[in-house]
Amino acid sequence: MSRVFLNDLGLVCALGHGRNAVTAALFADDAPRGVSATEAFTPGRSLALGVVHEALPNLDSMPVALQGRNNSLLALAAQEIRAAVEQAIAKFGAHRVAIVLGTSTSGVGESERAQRHYREHGHWPTQFHYAQQEMGTPAQFLAQHFGATGPAHVISTACSSSAKALASGARLLQAGMADAVIAGGADSLCAFTIAGFSALESVSPTRCNPFSVHRRGINIGEGAALFLMTREEGAVRLAGWGESADAHHMSAPDPSGQGATEAIAQSLRRAGLSAEAIDYINLHGTATPHNDAMESQVIARLWGPSTPASSTKPLTGHTLGAAGAIEAAISWLTLVNNPRGLLPPHWWDGETDPALPPVHLVRPGEHAPRRPRHVLSQSFAFGGSNAALVLGAD
Repeated sequence: MSRVFLNDLGLVCALGHGRNAVTAALFADDAPRGVSATEAFTPGRSLALGVVHEALPNLDSMPVALQGRNNSLLALAAQEIRAAVEQAIAKFGAHRVAIVLGTSTSGVGESERAQRHYREHGHWPTQFHYAQQEMGTPAQFLAQHFGATGPAHVISTACSSSAKALASGARLLQAGMADAVIAGGADSLCAFTIAGFSALESVSPTRCNPFSVHRRGINIGEGAALFLMTREEGAVRLAGWGESADAHHMSAPDPSGQGATEAIAQSLRRAGLSAEAIDYINLHGTATPHNDAMESQVIARLWGPSTPASSTKPLTGHTLGAAGAIEAAISWLTLVNNPRGLLPPHWWDGETDPALPPVHLVRPGEHAPRRPRHVLSQSFAFGGSNAALVLGAD
């Protein structure tokens, strides 16, 4: 049995900043929150995006290479766990506190703005450094932000990145290479990702509609989630994790769901649980035709139509490299301080796709039949990179 605990959580996404704000917006049953229409990244073209509207911390005191929106999102999420991290550093020593993050954009947005400035003025802006867009920069930033000197690295495997970061953090703890790990992920909106997914004809102009016969693609979002992980007992245990790579296609999942099934099976075996022990499933649920078709097959094969499940991407948007951590955070919130057993709702038009096997999609305001004790969060990325996490509240 895994003795890795997710002791504390810091979170910011389109639903708000902080555990309390996100919980209130997440479980609201009158109307979906979060994702909204904007032309901020596509002038003249309105898109539904998961934008973070909170004021972000100023990073002017940091070296230019560590400045940028992605790291500001991390700094905002870090506010909620600062006290716990400082306690861990005081107890274990800074060299025993590691950092593992997932991202897919890092500082690409800063590079976009710098390139526009260069085209208009013929020189690079003073507040730009090429290292802002490097994938390792978020871990370097957070290490300096907290004063942690243990191992620090970033995983960038598209949409499975930060789920894999939690698994990597757990391995560091189990191997004795760290006594505490700050694990999670961040991604910030930029024109690059919106253009890329638009080129794939995978972007919905309105709020995404997972598992509907009318689904049209994703809403891209931004945000950050950070966990403090230790071997010290806490409210939520990272009970299991699983990873696989089916390498079926550059951007489409294996329609058989074999790789996804293997990642889920690994997570259940590591947790010592049967599929029936899972009380709620946070679906990857991108609202693209191929993902939802594959994922519904996997859910039907392992659980049938009984276990409650939902995609929370109509609320947060698809936060890409941060999605695994943000959806693990939503799973954490489902287990902690939730006496009514509310489940994250699945917001959609209710129009079932007859080509998909039936899945128990959570209705707004729906309660679990028993207090949730084990939840599964799954992430499926480009290139067939699959990850699954089991969180437990024993």
